[in-house]
Amino acid sequence: MTTPEDFSPERRASVLIETLPYIQRFAGATIVVKFGGNAMVNQELAQQFAKDIVLMQSVGIRPVVVHGGAPQITDMLNRLGMEPQFVEGLRVTDADTLDVARMVLVGKVNRDIVSSINVHGPLAVGLSGEDAGMITATARNQDLGFVGDVAQVNPAIVNGLLSEGLIPVISSIGADKNGQAYNINADTVAAALAGALGAERILYLTDIEGLRTDIDDPASHISRLDVAALQNLMDDGTISGGMIPKAEACLNAVNAGVGSAHMVDGRLPHVLLLELFTDSGIGTMVFPVGGGPDAEKN
Repeated sequence: MTTPEDFSPERRASVLIETLPYIQRFAGATIVVKFGGNAMVNQELAQQFAKDIVLMQSVGIRPVVVHGGAPQITDMLNRLGMEPQFVEGLRVTDADTLDVARMVLVGKVNRDIVSSINVHGPLAVGLSGEDAGMITATARNQDLGFVGDVAQVNPAIVNGLLSEGLIPVISSIGADKNGQAYNINADTVAAALAGALGAERILYLTDIEGLRTDIDDPASHISRLDVAALQNLMDDGTISGGMIPKAEACLNAVNAGVGSAHMVDGRLPHVLLLELFTDSGIGTMVFPVGGGPDAEKN
């Protein structure tokens, strides 16, 4: 229960003092945020997310936002009367479905995120992975149609925007060398881009507080572990089901050279600030073998 003491001048001052070393440390650092889950579809949380991103930029951090939009694509397909097809749980993306995905991700979701950030100043620039050859894609499986994987990342356009003090907002569409577009998992795009940018951190907003050894037991939450421990938990089946994609994304990001990867609960207000700027953190941190300056945090 919140008490008046929680908002006392002393409490507010102590919170500000706690953030200072993190603000100093991350000044000039690139931090990639994969925006998704309930935070994307809940208007209030989406607005708070935009404020957090602008605050990060205001204190010298170089934030990059990557997003998907599977629920929005499904909603549009249903509205258009298009029956989705699946192969082993993955959506088949034929040419018509790809057109819808590009329309929704690039023309709707991306523009909404850009607009919510730009309410606070002319900072955000919307991009697709197709722009300036940022994401070169390859087909994942012929049976899935135009579902792609990341083959190569060219971060030049993103670095250019960051150098101008702008905030890139990137939708997870890529293209092959012939110009054929592909819909790519946004977690995969975020990890690959973070590695190419030499990001200090990557944060994945999800609908759970972090990794669990038992998906149904909140008490099994893991606050921090290195990539070797995470790989072991995946290999022995401890991490399974819905935890696997996010675990793989964190693993791939750190193995690509990102300083640390974090899963945080996007349903919590201002969760980005709580994870970045507090001593204890709030989600799950994955860091390289041997640790690093934040290995004891969380």
